Formats: sequence, structure tokens, C-alpha cells
Amino acid sequence: MAGMDASLPARTVMPKPQYVMAADGTRIATYTWGDDDAPTVLCVHGFASSCKDNWVDTGMVRDLTAAGFRVIGVDQRGHGASGTPHEASAYRMSAFVDDLVTVLDTYLLVEGVRYLGYSLGGRVGWQLAVQAPEHVSRAVLGGIPDGRPLARLQIDQARAYVDEGAPVDDQVTRNYVTLAERVPGNDLRALIALAEGMRLGDADPDPADPPRQPVLFATGTEDAIVEQSRSLAAATPNGTFVEVPRRHHFNTPGSRVFRQAAAEFLAVG
Repeated sequence: MAGMDASLPARTVMPKPQYVMAADGTRIATYTWGDDDAPTVLCVHGFASSCKDNWVDTGMVRDLTAAGFRVIGVDQRGHGASGTPHEASAYRMSAFVDDLVTVLDTYLLVEGVRYLGYSLGGRVGWQLAVQAPEHVSRAVLGGIPDGRPLARLQIDQARAYVDEGAPVDDQVTRNYVTLAERVPGNDLRALIALAEGMRLGDADPDPADPPRQPVLFATGTEDAIVEQSRSLAAATPNGTFVEVPRRHHFNTPGSRVFRQAAAEFLAVG
């Protein structure tokens, strides 16, 4: 992917997942790199991606371990090696937050970690930092949507495509389907259920109740949500914002600017 630095060490090896059981019985795949005694960064990927796709293949895990961090990555429910329920109710925002609290408790990280999330992972990170502030000391929220994640995806068209092979007319929905099919092993029915589940309950970030920890917001200049992400940063008491030049929503995590800004910010404190 563009933005890789050839001077850095070779590509990170993907370990076998270690599983944590969520409260509803969904298995959550986790991965670890680095020294157990080092400061820990929890890395959480975006929609239709995975820990490998967002953080290993882009070089982010390599950068963080080279900087002396321990890294814990997760495949969020519906993704990667984690469980893929097909019911929309399994994908409420509260379920994603509870999964991460369970992961951190299982790893005995009771005093908080540094958090790195992108897109859906950024949105979940906002909520985790607000609802369980003891678990997050500082956070990088990349490409964070200002409203309900996946709100523009047309559920009926996506479901008809999966069930019947019907063409997808809506461009946004077609983009998401293409993104989902790009990652081998993705369960499209689970991802459609996720998109539907994001519309249940209170999934919008509330600018009136932002995280209080130091937070770096990082969004590509070509991303349609860049101004909304900037507004969320302005509403966050200890928030800062960085533009990632010439990057759109789907290729920002591989940018050297993004990786360096994230690693430097997470190293403070």
C-alpha cells in the first residue's frame, strides 16, 4: 500500500488469534505483538476490514512495536476471525464497546491503554473513551464519522445483491460492497446486519459529551467527512486535528503521515 517506508523492518508476522468470549457468546479474535511490560496500544479497525488489513498490512503494527509499544489488535465482531452473527441486534454500538472492555479486562489492562481506531473503530473508540474512561488514557481516532456509521448504505440493495445477485444502483452502497468483497473471508450477510444494527439505539457521537482524554483526530483531505471530523475535534476539550494530504477514506491508514502522527501522539505521556 502507498506510504510504506522501505527503511523500516520487514513486514510484521500475523500471529494466531487468541479468543475472548463476549457477553453474548460471540468470539472476539485478538492478536498481540511486543513486550508484555511495554505501554500498550489497542488497535481497532474499520468496517469490512480486519486487524491484518488495517494495521498489519499498512505497517502500523510494525511502526508501533519499533517505537517500543506492546500492541493488542482485535477483529471486531462481524469481521476477520471473530464471530459473525447475522442478527442486526448483535451490532448495536453498546456491543462493540462491551467487546473492547471485555478484551481489556481479560488482558488485565485495568489502568487504561492508548487507543488507535479507524472509521468504525474510531467511532467505537469515541464511545469507549466516553463510557469507560478508565480504560483509555489517550486516543487516535482516524476517519471518524460524524453520524451513524454506514447510515448512507442502502440495506435493501445490499441484501438483494447478496441473496439474488441483483445489481447495486446506489453508488455509496456499491462502494461499500466492493470494499467488503476486497477482504478475503468477509461474511457479507454479517456486514449487512452490522450496517443495520448501527441504526439501532444511540449510535451518533454526541459533541456535547465528548471524550475528556487527549484525542488526535486524523482524516484524509479527500474524505467526504473531513469537515465533520474536524468539527468533532473542535468539540473535544483535549482534541487536536491533523489532515492527511491527498488521501480518501479507504486509503488513509496506509499513509506515512497518518502512521507517523499516530505513533508520535500515542508516545506522549
